Amino acid sequence: MCTTCGCGPEHSHAHGVEADRAVAIERDILGRNDAEAERNRRQFAARGVFAVNLVSSPGSGKTTLLVETNRRLCGRPTVGVIEGDQQTSNDADRIRATGAAAIQINTGKGCHLDAHMVGHAFDHLDPPAGSVLMIENVGNLVCPAAFDLGEAHKVVVLSVTEGEDKPLKYPDMFAAADLMVLNKCDLLPHLDFDAGLCEANARRVNPHIQVLRVSARSGEGMDAWLQWVREGAAATRPALARAAE
Repeated sequence: MCTTCGCGPEHSHAHGVEADRAVAIERDILGRNDAEAERNRRQFAARGVFAVNLVSSPGSGKTTLLVETNRRLCGRPTVGVIEGDQQTSNDADRIRATGAAAIQINTGKGCHLDAHMVGHAFDHLDPPAGSVLMIENVGNLVCPAAFDLGEAHKVVVLSVTEGEDKPLKYPDMFAAADLMVLNKCDLLPHLDFDAGLCEANARRVNPHIQVLRVSARSGEGMDAWLQWVREGAAATRPALARAAE
């Protein structure tokens, strides 16, 4: 179990903590988080906000993908971003440079965002009705898999520099995700990376996962990614209309 957040498989435990006690602590942490996540989900739905939780290992290209997404959408729909990192506001600064609103959450020693952090940031961000909320989680393929933030979808971003076996090594994350963005595909001609095998491994873990091959640098796959975002935002707006009745 992670000694910072308490997440992890039930058979794991922190040093000096008995296994039964560790499991009870973990369940308590996740139970509180799930209650906060439901509160977030109701808030997002009431405002017609399409919330996406972007998860990945460090260096997968999440921020570059978001920067290019904001530039290409041109405010249609409006995008707001919650950035999660242990330290610095570097990523939030990059997002703001595109004209999008962004709030930085620094988790210190924490290895993931939780629903309470996101709810608090959402209140301060105060995005307009019918907008998109992109939550860029802390770079980590383990702990964020267990923490519901109230999002409509988890999107796992995997770069082609990371290896085809990552879905098998970190199955919880890929099982929790609805979409895998296979990123930095412009590098494929220079790498010994089998994209087809990577996709097959992801579907071994999660047969229903969607896959998009994308390069924010070359533009490959960006139209399909933007279409996915637009369709998700459009599907969220009817809930806003019902809430207004």
